[in-house]
Formats: sequence, structure tokens, C-alpha cells
Amino acid sequence: MNLAKFDFSISLLLRPLQKIPLIILFATIVLSSCTNPPYRGRDVLGAEDFVMDSYRIREGKFSILSMEGKNLEELSPDLLEEYQDVINDGDVLQIAVYHPSRGDLVESVQRIGQLVGYHVTEGKIYLPDLPPVQVEGLTLLQAQEKIQNLYREQIKDVNIFIAYKDRILRKVELAGLVQIPSIPVDGRLRLFEALSIAKVPTDANLFKSYVVRDNVLLPVDLQKLIKEGDMKQNVVMRGGDKVYIADPSASTLMVLGEVCKERVVDVPDGFMTLRKAIGEAGGILPSGDRSYIQVIRGNILHPKIYTLHWEHVVRLPNDSMLLIPGDIVYVAARPLSEWNRFVNDLLPTFIALDLITKGIKSVGIEVP
Repeated sequence: MNLAKFDFSISLLLRPLQKIPLIILFATIVLSSCTNPPYRGRDVLGAEDFVMDSYRIREGKFSILSMEGKNLEELSPDLLEEYQDVINDGDVLQIAVYHPSRGDLVESVQRIGQLVGYHVTEGKIYLPDLPPVQVEGLTLLQAQEKIQNLYREQIKDVNIFIAYKDRILRKVELAGLVQIPSIPVDGRLRLFEALSIAKVPTDANLFKSYVVRDNVLLPVDLQKLIKEGDMKQNVVMRGGDKVYIADPSASTLMVLGEVCKERVVDVPDGFMTLRKAIGEAGGILPSGDRSYIQVIRGNILHPKIYTLHWEHVVRLPNDSMLLIPGDIVYVAARPLSEWNRFVNDLLPTFIALDLITKGIKSVGIEVP
């Protein structure tokens, strides 16, 4: 073991904790587990590497993706800016009129507005007692003032109220685990509000969910927005945006070997503690070798394998022992010695648990 690298890794890892006894404990654990190491894949990785990668995982979705070589540009501040929205051809307006004595006009305008709305056709709408009114390219306030002035040329003290009833083109389309499939935009509607209107369930897989604009993925971390309240992710929505909310099982990891129940575990948040994953599998059987708990990460043909001791799992902080979608936690009766034999032995299990297509290939999101 490279002790210089080890000392540096430990100082970076535990600097935020500022607990000297814990540093001594971690050093004792790692040094005691360095003898007779098993096969670890293409890269030689131990507990200190796993912990350092766990701190990268805590930074969020795009840090996880960068670990897999999938880098996206940072979110532009311009995407957080509200913009002036205007009426477009195909929009449907709801218009109401108020006048103390012209009940006939009030009723006729309001009835059409409530039942079918006023469709913008070739840039114009058609109102009772008025010639066609050109409204395309105007804001709602500008259209309201224009219609009101036209009516006041005939009737004093008329007041007009206008809003969108529907927008054919200027709306956000939502798919997946949502109850509302489309939401009109107005230049102020933000992603958080859109997700609230769409009634996204609390167990949705936000790690695998995404936002697409003009067929390009927006670098938005929905997990940070919804679960952590990071308003830097709260972009202003535009017409044509597409939002997909994934199912909880869209990203998974696997726990195999000498555990009470081999299983696939959903990872809707994009990461899970190693302790929880082992707990989901019912714990380690007495036949399991607790000296060699191995985490297999990445492409199954060329994996990275971290080798951990049970003492790491129970004594180190939970957030320093993190798994990501596609990981395999393997507890064997004896350490791995030959990777090809391990793959051949467990390939039927991979297929039976349907994990080949659910996370081993890649980590993150795939845009259709």
C-alpha cells in the first residue's frame, strides 16, 4: 500500500469531521485489511478510494455522471431569468367584460370565454361588437388594454380582464410519473412550480428524470431541486420543453453472494449507503467473508472493484460509504480470485434479476 497516498486521502476525507479518534480508527481498519488482497479488477482500489469517491457522489447527479466520463456543461444563469411572454397563433384566451349596465355584452363575452375561449387565428381574435382584433405578439396586458380601448370607443367605463385558457404550442410537456401531461408557460413559470402542478409522487426517481429543451438535455439536477431545495436548479420553463419523471425502479444496484436474500435494490435518489444496501438484502450470512466485502462498479467486462472490511461498514460515517446505480455489492465465502469465472458463474443471476439493462451498462440518464 502506498502510505503517502493513504495519508493524503485520509486527511482529505476526514477534514470536515474534525474528529482525530475517527482518523486513528480508520487508519487502523484500512491497515489491518491490507494483507492478502483478493482480485480487484483492472484498477486496484481499496477503502480509501471508495470513501473519496463517495464524497464525489455526494456532490450530486452530474458529479456521478462525470465519474462515468459523461460531462455536461454547467447550468447557464440565463436559464433562470424570466422573460416577456407574448400571445402566439394557436393560443386560446379567456376574456371577461365588466360593465354596470351592459349585462348583455358581459354575458355574451363571458359565455364564449368560459365554454370555448377565444382562439388566436392568423394572429386575430373575434369578440362580440368588435372587428377582428390583432393580438399576436402582444403581452396579455397589452392585449387587454387594446381590447378595452376598442370597447370604450363605443361604451364608457368598460373593463376587460384577460388570461390564457390554453396554449397549443407554448406549453411544457410532461411524461412518466405525472398526473398532468401539459402545462402552459407564461414567462414566469419555473420548473419547481411545473412539477408541483403535475403532481409528481414523492417516490419518483429524480436521478433518472430529466428536462429537454430543443432536443438538448438541460443540466438540471431535479434531486437537488426537489429534495434539497436548491433554487439554482429552478429554471424558467419555455414552450416546447419536455420533462420526464422516472419510475423508482429506473435505477438499481444489486446485492449478491452470502447475504440472506440476493436482490435488486431501487436507487431513486442516485445513491445509497452501503450499510442500507446490505440491510435491504437481510444482512450477511455467517458463511460470508466479512473481510472482503467487494463493490463492483462500472462496465461489467472492465470493472473497478473496491475491497472493504466489515469494520468500514459499521464504523465509518454513512455518507462516506456510498453506492451508485449499477453497483454490485458482492459478499463471498471466499474472495474473488478470477474475474472471468465470477462473471460466468453469476451471469444467469444477472439475467434473472433483469439488471443487465437496468444500471450495469451506465449510470445516469438517457435521453430518447
